Amino acid sequence: MPLFTDLFDYSLPSHLIAQTPAAKRDQSRLLVVDRQNHTIAHRLFADLPEYLHRGDTLFRNNASVLPARLRAQRPTGGQVECFLLRPDGNAWWCLVRPGKKLPVGATFAHPSGAFSATVCEKREDGAALVQFTTQASEPITDVANRLGEIPLPPYIARHGTEAERALDVSRYQTVYANPARQVAVAAPTAGLHFTPQLFDALTHRGITTAEVTLHVGLGTFKPIDTVTVEEHPIHREIYELPVETQRALFAPRTGRRIAVGTTSVRSIEAFLTGNTAALPHPHIAEADIYIYPPRKFRGVDALITNFHQPRSTLLCLVSAFLSPGTTDGIAWLHEIYREAIAREYRFFSYGDAMLIV
Repeated sequence: MPLFTDLFDYSLPSHLIAQTPAAKRDQSRLLVVDRQNHTIAHRLFADLPEYLHRGDTLFRNNASVLPARLRAQRPTGGQVECFLLRPDGNAWWCLVRPGKKLPVGATFAHPSGAFSATVCEKREDGAALVQFTTQASEPITDVANRLGEIPLPPYIARHGTEAERALDVSRYQTVYANPARQVAVAAPTAGLHFTPQLFDALTHRGITTAEVTLHVGLGTFKPIDTVTVEEHPIHREIYELPVETQRALFAPRTGRRIAVGTTSVRSIEAFLTGNTAALPHPHIAEADIYIYPPRKFRGVDALITNFHQPRSTLLCLVSAFLSPGTTDGIAWLHEIYREAIAREYRFFSYGDAMLIV
């Protein structure tokens, strides 16, 4: 039987869409779902250590967010927004606006002279291959880190102030983001709630961490716009698993494998779809895995995640995880979300968290 996309729709009051993060990362609320006992508890994220045990491993996405939105001008003075997506040789695939006024051969530049750019190629999906020229051949990523804006989701309103930029540069990034892995255009938001002190507490309790890197792309925000879930063309994202992380997945189990976020789930399940043992080298591949009910999970025993948008692939993943191997998680997901809305949890990227054990 096909899964109709309407099954993953719900109504959310707009005031519950978080526009700013919690004052302190670990003071976000935490809704705890116990699958075995079919119960819900309401806690703070700082209480997470109470639900984890010695021998558990947290698999976390260490991708760092690039301030990928650059403002520029056309020679006529018209405004341009250029969104860096991924490098391709010496150029970058970008989203450029206004697209119709930036055909192949069009140019634009930053008012300060920090960079100029030429559109070299355009694809049917709207992406443009852009060649940048910078002062003293500075990498465009360095320019973005100085002048770019954090690519917040469209449901977060900003007015372009320096205070807002400072907040987002600081908080739309996990505390364990690796600056050398600046490969994401969106934060792995389940990890935003962790603090160094919380990790210290977890380490003291015998809980370890393992790193994955998933190059989070804009596809994570793309809603399902087909009648059925199965018809939706799933986005592809590069992921990387070090040898140590592979070993942690296959090690004799003394505890649970806990994914911090859907991006970690995506990396783990993509890897385990094609591998039955740890490789002698780091694994880099493209995740094109699409997770929805009634899928079973090979390498994830518990999940930390945020509250997701209606009609999204992330909502499909969470509903599958609530009841692996069945479609029962869809109805339960609606029950959980109704409870969260009634208690005025904060939703989406800067919102509260959920732990599913």
